[in-house]
Amino acid sequence: MGVKNQSREAEQQRVDTVILEIKAKEKELYTKASGLKESVINLRKNFWEDVTVNLDEPDDVIETQASIKQQAELLSERERFHGKIGEELKTLKRLENSPYFGRIDFLEAGQTESEPIYIGIASLMDKHDENFLVYDWRAPISSLYYDFSPGKAKYETIEGTICGEMTLKRQFIIRNGLLKGMFDTGITIGDQLLQQALGNNASTSMKSIVATIQREQNKIIRDEKSKCLIVQGVAGSGKTSAALQRVAYLMYRYRETLHAENIVLLSPNPLFSSYVSNVLPELGEANIRQITFQEYLEAKMTDKLVVESPFQQMEYSLTEENDEACTVRRKSIDYKSSLTFKSDLDEFISQLQNEGLLFRNITFRKQVIIAKEEIRDYFYSLDNSISIPNKMELVAKWLLAKIRKTERKERKKDWVMDEIELLSKEDFLHVYKELQKQEHIDDSGREEEYLRRKVTARAFAGIKKRVKRLDFVNVLATYRAFFKMWDPKNAPDEWEKICAQTAVDLSRKYITWEDAAPYLYVKERLIGEHSDRSVRHLFIDEAQDYTPFQFAYIRHIFPYASMTLLGDVNQAIFTHTMQGSPLIPSNLEEGVEKIEKITLTKSYRSTKQIVEFTKHFAPGGEMIEPFNREGNKPELIELGDQAGIKGQLNRKINELKAAGHETIAIITKTQEKSDTIYDMLKEDLSIVQINEESRSFQKGILVLPVYLAKGIEFDAVIIPDASFVSYHLESDRTLFYTACTRAMHELVLMTDGNKSPFIMESPKDKYDVRAI
Repeated sequence: MGVKNQSREAEQQRVDTVILEIKAKEKELYTKASGLKESVINLRKNFWEDVTVNLDEPDDVIETQASIKQQAELLSERERFHGKIGEELKTLKRLENSPYFGRIDFLEAGQTESEPIYIGIASLMDKHDENFLVYDWRAPISSLYYDFSPGKAKYETIEGTICGEMTLKRQFIIRNGLLKGMFDTGITIGDQLLQQALGNNASTSMKSIVATIQREQNKIIRDEKSKCLIVQGVAGSGKTSAALQRVAYLMYRYRETLHAENIVLLSPNPLFSSYVSNVLPELGEANIRQITFQEYLEAKMTDKLVVESPFQQMEYSLTEENDEACTVRRKSIDYKSSLTFKSDLDEFISQLQNEGLLFRNITFRKQVIIAKEEIRDYFYSLDNSISIPNKMELVAKWLLAKIRKTERKERKKDWVMDEIELLSKEDFLHVYKELQKQEHIDDSGREEEYLRRKVTARAFAGIKKRVKRLDFVNVLATYRAFFKMWDPKNAPDEWEKICAQTAVDLSRKYITWEDAAPYLYVKERLIGEHSDRSVRHLFIDEAQDYTPFQFAYIRHIFPYASMTLLGDVNQAIFTHTMQGSPLIPSNLEEGVEKIEKITLTKSYRSTKQIVEFTKHFAPGGEMIEPFNREGNKPELIELGDQAGIKGQLNRKINELKAAGHETIAIITKTQEKSDTIYDMLKEDLSIVQINEESRSFQKGILVLPVYLAKGIEFDAVIIPDASFVSYHLESDRTLFYTACTRAMHELVLMTDGNKSPFIMESPKDKYDVRAI
């Protein structure tokens, strides 16, 4: 038997041994869990029987409280331990299928024998809990696997740097306990392992990449020192997946102090949130809070305002681009997305300290009880050195005192007696019980007084609540006043038209996407900042689609969070994003300590042929390196006109399905075009349309606009409108590039006789042409 076969047989024997150990641990845990479950049930059932209850004397009450607390703590501890056993069993189940994926043999300096170290998704000790059978991929020693080739190597621990020599680096593919593949490698993670991982069909959810983490991705994952980590990664470079492994690493590294609720991921859309939601559970970690920036802003809005989504903003820009109002809107978007606008708003807010703040009347039973002018005069009578939010708190106290006086006067009025007659039996019973506790229970006058107090207190409760929330400040009218009365130093072209357009939107309580963050910024500067202090790590995906103003606002509301920003300037598809801009404006980096920037240039998602085609029309395309995975060249189908597109789409989809592709996406420029394609094909094919409300997707034939495909990959992509009419402006370049780079294995472009100029930027030998 050859050395290689002997080695493989030995490795399979070890896999078998480890799985037997896993099964033994599972059996032991099941026994423990069963006993604990029974113990928890009995504790719950007999809780009060085991508690000494005596309320006769003060000392007895204290003893009773202590007894209840002790019993509750015992129950809580048993339940917690039972939950922990459940988590351990889940981990063992995952390991049972594939205990580990890598091995390194490390000879530590000063030692005579190298130690074999096996690496998997979780740690596993032997039956005596003395030695590691498997090391967690996040353990310090495991970084050797990702960062070094055989030869001199080192890793960091809490005690310091451990140096030595790696004598072997081996990778495994283990499925259902069987060793399917084994590769010794002298490089990072071998091509063979990556080839197999990348050659599979697209999944409906993102997979963990721990077995194939590359050295540059590992740097992202294990970065602990940066206050702001900026990752510029080309399409398909694994930046999002690496970021999620980073979350798992941080939760492992700081497991005593960092919990899921301390981490927030801002996702580009709900579909993407669903797509990545299984990665952390797959690694045995709790899911963190995932929310879109739109959802976050909407949760902070009041006054029943309707907020435009970023996709509605984009759809408007793409479908109404020749309209005069759209030209004005674009200028408005540019201005409201900038730090210049923030500076102008800051100046406006500063002026509000002296004049211009607008308030609301406080009304009761359709009568004004405190006029907005009276509130304004009191506000401006306060010391000018007090900040606006602190003044608002003083105004609220003053208002509550005035409201209490009004409430006392209202008790004597006839309407109160009318309300008393409408009270329920339960209300009367409650009043009777309250009066029983007091003297003069036979005094009918006292009863009426108590009922009047109860009715007026209930009537004024909502007003008091709104005052405590500072709803008497008319934030919307004050924000609107900026566009009606303020003359900013840096007013853009068409300022008057921008003001008129904004005033119309605000008058109907409609907040455009470009106004959403500025409006909330003004609101919080007026009534007080509500920063989220519990968030210690903030991850922002597709960071290139955030405006400078939005970044500044995010810094404002998450002042204590470390940030990880992920994006690709080549995919900056929104109206406000600037071509060739950095991922984050440089002036926003001021004041941020320990900024680290990492660039990922290798694309793993698409075949070499697709990357070689798309890199020629991508901004910064010369930086994109393809991973060496072969496939077909992109196919350009020239229809001559759009009349035959339905037949060609049907034919091509059937071809792709026959080739084994399970997820085929028809990606359009706009939702409007997506609707057209869906209506065209729904009678002939089982097709699913994805829109901004979609929360998940399944395998099959999908049709969706490009801006909803961000971050997601498909086996095959068809772009049915790759013609000049759809993609010819420079602003269309990133849209077209983003659409093309969603494809893993096949890319098909359909045009009328006049193809997009971006296609022609790619050499003719990079794609195949078929004329119909």
